[in-house]
Amino acid sequence: MNISSAQTALPDAEASDPQKLGWMQGFPPAPDKIIKFANGSNYQFPRTRWSFSHGRELGPTSNVWHGAGPVSVLPLVSRERELDAIQFQDEKGFSVSWSYMLAHTYTDSVLVLHKGKIVYERYLGISRAYLPHIAMSVTKSFVGTMAVALAAEGKLDPSAPVTQYIPELKETAYGDATVRQVMDMTIGVQYSENYADPKAEIWDYARAGGLLPTAATYDGPKTFYDFLVKLKKEGKHDEAFAYKTVNAEVLAWIVKRATGQNLSDLLSERIWQKLGSENDAYFAVDSVGTEQGGGGLNLTLRDMARFGEMMRLNGKFNGQQIIPAAAVEDIRKGGDPAKFAKAGYATLPGYSYRNMWWVGHNSHQTFEARGIHGQRIYIDPVAEMVIVKFSSHPTAANGATDPVTYRAFQALANHLMK
Repeated sequence: MNISSAQTALPDAEASDPQKLGWMQGFPPAPDKIIKFANGSNYQFPRTRWSFSHGRELGPTSNVWHGAGPVSVLPLVSRERELDAIQFQDEKGFSVSWSYMLAHTYTDSVLVLHKGKIVYERYLGISRAYLPHIAMSVTKSFVGTMAVALAAEGKLDPSAPVTQYIPELKETAYGDATVRQVMDMTIGVQYSENYADPKAEIWDYARAGGLLPTAATYDGPKTFYDFLVKLKKEGKHDEAFAYKTVNAEVLAWIVKRATGQNLSDLLSERIWQKLGSENDAYFAVDSVGTEQGGGGLNLTLRDMARFGEMMRLNGKFNGQQIIPAAAVEDIRKGGDPAKFAKAGYATLPGYSYRNMWWVGHNSHQTFEARGIHGQRIYIDPVAEMVIVKFSSHPTAANGATDPVTYRAFQALANHLMK
């Protein structure tokens, strides 16, 4: 299906505002305004514009405690009116504004830090500063950060075989793979991430993890672990980058085995409490309480901004070194662009992938965390800028919005550097 024509047929950002549409309003809500997990309506646009901010009401979760310490300060120097008016050319050569980009990409909330200060913060629709939003595959970068931090501390060996940590994967695609190959997604595994294909394995993974409702006759895997131990090899390892969520789930399993902790406690103790976060975060979990390491983290916008600023500052934030500087350096150096190019990402020329982060290799040294439907942590060290963004775009793949998003981000960076 042509993305542009599909988008044209759907209600725009204003028309799909969940507040205006009345989703889940009233006591009880009207029958035609109820959103449920059981019938799959929670993952149907435009209902997703509500459900992406209400995951805890729709399925089981595991809490990431923000701690009892003081909240770290993010100084506010608002420049919203000025930045809304910034003009840039879109992919078709038309002059558009920053505010146009927000509407065009179905933005739920966005925050911009410049030199550690909030210069722009906007909540649209039902979004609120205190309301966690699903980060989708931005989750992978949190898992990758914890893994590379453990490696920098000598607590995890990237060169080790996966089976050193997870012998249960001996007979799978990961039986002859290394941890480093998992961290950089250069694994040869039979698994498709094509969201447009209803038969792609991504949907089997989702059903196994309880992320999609299943029929009474369903007899497939019922946990993430059950699904992972059935994955078969396809092709060779370390020849090309291939973005596959199961690699993040395997890495999350490795991290838990290396530390003896679940993801929720590990993230809380190693990062969330040290950041001085304002709010708890939470993970979606499967039927045995296993956190979804590939896309299940829900968090508030400001806390995601704190994490992004820590990464911009090479692991230091809130008066302490939270992540080893060597770990952030290892992320920022990126992977092999030649291996990445084989994946054919037309909107990401010159990029690479390292430790579950996307690395730009451009003049601004950008690196970022990306999630489907428009979730983003975008770090521009040269402009001293961090942009965090939650969205509920009707198209899963970010290729639909990358052209306008990146042009807007670059225009904002250039403006802030003046």
